[in-house]
Amino acid sequence: MIVSEPTTDGTYRDRVVAVEPGGNEYIADADRHGRPSQLFWTWTSPNLEFATIFVGMLSVLAFGMTFWQAVAGIVLGTGLGAMAHYFLSARGPLHGVPQMVLARLPFGFKGNALPSVLMAVTAGVGWFATNSVSGAFALSTLFGFGPLVGLVIIVLLQTALAFFGHNLIQAFERYSFPVLAVVFIAASVVVFAHADIGNATPAADGVGGLGGFLLTVGTSFGYAAGWAPYAADFTRYLPATVSTRRTGFFAAAGLFTACAVLEVVGAASVTTGEASLADPTGSFTAELASPLAAATLLAIAVGAIAANAINVYSGAMAFVTIGITLPQHTARAVVTAFFGVAGFLVAWWALADAAHSYKAFLLIIAYWVGPWLGVFFADQYLRRGQQVSHLLYDRSYTNWGGFAAFVLGLVVSVVLFANQEKFVGVVAAALPQLGDIAFFVGFLLSGAAYLILCRSKITAEMR
Repeated sequence: MIVSEPTTDGTYRDRVVAVEPGGNEYIADADRHGRPSQLFWTWTSPNLEFATIFVGMLSVLAFGMTFWQAVAGIVLGTGLGAMAHYFLSARGPLHGVPQMVLARLPFGFKGNALPSVLMAVTAGVGWFATNSVSGAFALSTLFGFGPLVGLVIIVLLQTALAFFGHNLIQAFERYSFPVLAVVFIAASVVVFAHADIGNATPAADGVGGLGGFLLTVGTSFGYAAGWAPYAADFTRYLPATVSTRRTGFFAAAGLFTACAVLEVVGAASVTTGEASLADPTGSFTAELASPLAAATLLAIAVGAIAANAINVYSGAMAFVTIGITLPQHTARAVVTAFFGVAGFLVAWWALADAAHSYKAFLLIIAYWVGPWLGVFFADQYLRRGQQVSHLLYDRSYTNWGGFAAFVLGLVVSVVLFANQEKFVGVVAAALPQLGDIAFFVGFLLSGAAYLILCRSKITAEMR
């Protein structure tokens, strides 16, 4: 049976101040608009925030890297994440559907529920809470009111953007980009002016060695690749005729530029001697003159809103993709409001100890995104040239081999290679110098398992 794609009705188009209707339908030609170049600021703005800087600070303070070792790990990890973002973003205009709808191909309609839930919780609650806390503390420091007041302000603004949807989010990313870029460039110049990047002495209590380097690669990859399950969400409105190469390039370039530059700045800030994991925001702005420090704090808040508008939007989109029946016209908007409330509650709980679990959170993201990417890319390789639109909304379509490959890679990689404060894998315990390579092992194992388990099924579907 051929199942037709549910489509948008052509009324949304390029309207900015309008609630985006529907949930995860195919974007009709009448609603298509935009250019690939807009993706540069779409993916630069949400990463011009303090959470990005903190990844670089971790590489030196927690992982024991020197500045130049940190730079190498950051560029490698971010580059791998941006590469994944390139290929996934390029598929948006071709298929006109959200990223997690495309994931129904390798996982099947029902099997896709697990990664969709993981993505919804990671984005709509985890990242939402993490960024909300950093924005709340920035506003609290800047204006002198309590962090809870700052949190309420941040959550209301970012949830409102996500509630209205795609076009308003894109507009916010566009207009916040020059403001964020100017402030963070100025702050970066001052940080490097005070930095001692030639100091080869790593943090005394850091991991150090190959393990520290691989942890740096892993957290940088986790931060960049954490956006991968969102990629097509923000390219699916582009006309089907746009260049897929340009689409992928601008999305990946924006992501890589913001992440790599600010993470390197974070690593450099540690060499000033003022950095502290106990108060990362305060220690980062300590070297800045008062006007620039105030502007940086405001930019941190704006950056948190830019990131979380995307997080809660795509988190809600992933949740809708699970297949739960909701009012079709308002499904995404209703779920967005729900995640706004849930994210606020988690962020409120996290205010007392904001930075403690950030490193673990980044690695946990990589644990499931690595195997997910392995399965997704293996499926894309096997299906090259195949028509797939009739499968995307078919509730009867199954691909349990993909689900098995994902679970296999996830479980084996974590059990053997995870290196967390509360859980150390078997191989990681025996060879601590490896650091944490669960994400790489999961990617390779899941991808290889998918090729073995699903090749015959995909070949039969193409006949």
